[in-house]
Amino acid sequence: MSHYKPYTGPAAGWGALVSVTKSWLGSRNAVANIKAMLKTNQDHGLDCPGCAWGETPEKGMIKFCENGAKAVNWEATGRRVDPAFFEKHAVAELLTHDDYWLESQGRITHPMRYDAKSDRYKPITWPAAFEIVASHLKAMNSPDEAEFYTSGRASNEAAFLYQLFVRALGTNNFPDCSNMCHEASGIGMSESIGVGKGTVRFEDFAKADAIFVIGQNPGTNHPRMLEPLREAVHRGAQVICFNPLKERGLERFQHPQSPLEMLKNDSEPTNTAYFRPALGGDMAAIRGMAKFLWQWEQASLKNNTPAVFDREFIATHTHGIDDYLEQLDNTSWQHIESQSGLSLAEIEMAANMYRKADSVIMCWAMGVTQHVHSVATIQEIISLQLLRGNVGKPGAGLSPVRGHSNVQGDRTMGIDEQPPKQLLDALEARFKFNVPRAHGHTTVKAIEAMEHGKTKVFVGLGGNFVQAAPDTPRTHAAMQNCDLTVQISTKLNRSHLITGKDALILPCLGRTEMDAQQSGKQGVTVEDTFSMVHISYGQLKPFSPLLKSESAIIAGIAHATLGNHPVDWQWLIADYDRIRQLIAETIPGFTDFNNKIANPGGFYLGNPAAERQWLTESGKAQFMKHALPESLIHPELTAADQQPDLILQTMRSHDQYNTTVYSLNDRYRGVYGMRDVIFINEADLKRLGIEHGEKVDIVSLWHDGKTRRVSGFTALSFDVPAGQAAAYYPETNPLVPLESYGDRTFTPTSKFVAIRLEKRTAQTAA
Repeated sequence: MSHYKPYTGPAAGWGALVSVTKSWLGSRNAVANIKAMLKTNQDHGLDCPGCAWGETPEKGMIKFCENGAKAVNWEATGRRVDPAFFEKHAVAELLTHDDYWLESQGRITHPMRYDAKSDRYKPITWPAAFEIVASHLKAMNSPDEAEFYTSGRASNEAAFLYQLFVRALGTNNFPDCSNMCHEASGIGMSESIGVGKGTVRFEDFAKADAIFVIGQNPGTNHPRMLEPLREAVHRGAQVICFNPLKERGLERFQHPQSPLEMLKNDSEPTNTAYFRPALGGDMAAIRGMAKFLWQWEQASLKNNTPAVFDREFIATHTHGIDDYLEQLDNTSWQHIESQSGLSLAEIEMAANMYRKADSVIMCWAMGVTQHVHSVATIQEIISLQLLRGNVGKPGAGLSPVRGHSNVQGDRTMGIDEQPPKQLLDALEARFKFNVPRAHGHTTVKAIEAMEHGKTKVFVGLGGNFVQAAPDTPRTHAAMQNCDLTVQISTKLNRSHLITGKDALILPCLGRTEMDAQQSGKQGVTVEDTFSMVHISYGQLKPFSPLLKSESAIIAGIAHATLGNHPVDWQWLIADYDRIRQLIAETIPGFTDFNNKIANPGGFYLGNPAAERQWLTESGKAQFMKHALPESLIHPELTAADQQPDLILQTMRSHDQYNTTVYSLNDRYRGVYGMRDVIFINEADLKRLGIEHGEKVDIVSLWHDGKTRRVSGFTALSFDVPAGQAAAYYPETNPLVPLESYGDRTFTPTSKFVAIRLEKRTAQTAA
């Protein structure tokens, strides 16, 4: 039954235990899944297939969170999507179901090929499937006519083989999920500090005097982060949140492993200050904090009082301070206040909390990275940290909190459409072929290429591309232009139903399942958000004897296409140590890889910026000078006088991970049994003449004349800042224009969509 009832409980606690129990019992594989859950994030166990948050160093029987348990139970289901299922359901009929229903049908058991005549998938042998892929790839006029997508679930071993095969084929077309999330982090940090990864380690959270959490909802997306936040508050550190929505995980937390706390039904806070900026206003808020610091620093110079800036650090380790300070002077307080959505008093309060802390960690996620000016925002955060030397010392640094479990590792392995020269040179030297040097396609550019008929083959290594991407109807139509679409997957999703002229589903092992190759049981490795690399061993018997590992599927395609060039693919997958040896020979930081992963907890890759070694053009950490945007709304909309009713951010529900929907509930926001909802401030509902619970259509505003609309959404009165709205993706991805992406990132601007609302009438409902 669909209903809305505000949630009054804390994050985690009894609510999480009840939810995990339902997920466990509903998996139809409950006994086996207990074993898998208890071995999650343990030595010689499996790495959580959910988020990329690092493992705690402490020992313990339970080292998984609510959503990690759901990820295990969702993957290790007892439900089957076998040939009989596909014989029963035509693709046209499957398309009528929602995404939750599709994935809840279970695990795919056989390789399948789409038969257009019957509109059904039919079973096919593995050799025949590999030959079909190879024949299409060989028939292309250019290797650049193929797109090779990667989701963040792929292991390091699979990702390395994938990029080696694709580059041996002759292209750098690697659209991947990081294009749609943290691309701005990589660009902004690489330019400013020389490394595109976070500089902090897990233990730094216990040493920080202040932790800023900006544009991030850890209670849903990284629940294991809540414990260090709560512990920081408990020991007297400041935890300062910048988030338009009051997310429950950033308010209070009940520890499920504390018997006393559970019995007393107590909880503890996870913040000491909570600021609610305008969507897209984080850069202005951070600029305001820096401007206050600069004023206080000038006063300290004038009055000969203790310095506010870390003058020694700035002089020794940074470049560009004068231009940056000039930019601070040239930014008006009026511009800062109006664009940030915060009062100057609030900004000053945040600046004071920052100033009083000796060691500060700055964390951020997609609330920062999915805007037009995301790179500039991240570089503003970095510049603020540089002012007080908060990079490269204990308890301080920069922490972009990544999403899927190995999205960072995939990029390290070379899943990169703009690969660094060092990587290409190493591959060329080791494997003796001319690697492609031209930049390949991002996700947006891949969709445009498919849309214009320039792409013949699409291969998806995991994920649900057509639902994760923006401008959904256009993405669907673009995919259907391909001659062949290949999906390497564990469970049924909509990308299997939006096919090219020919289509294959190649079912792979999940992270929870044992991977046995010729030499015996195999482990795979992943890299977490703190640059720790550790090994993962599946615990459960494979769901079907026909499942192959991701690495084996890639090797099968590569062998059918290239033979034994540039490696003997079948020999490699017989023992994954052989793959790791190749990684050790070509990827920085992986020397002696096979021995290092034997250490409990794995090993740290290292980060030069964390050691105050700056791999930038100047050889120092770089202050970057950016003007605040004149307006956050696209100038062509302003010129056309298309003033939006609201600015929309798309987001996950609590029972969701990326495009995977575990249920139709969102416990923390009080939504049950429905997903087509839009959260709106009560005053905005009154202004627009819309009643709480009324059905509306949402129309996005863009300047290309195309209509982008989603229909029949329930308007809910919610504690959202005035002028803003929020709704779930992928349901609202059709509203995000393909051409609306971040400067230099091509990341869809999913956190800033100008919309208007239209009431549903009998005519529109029809």
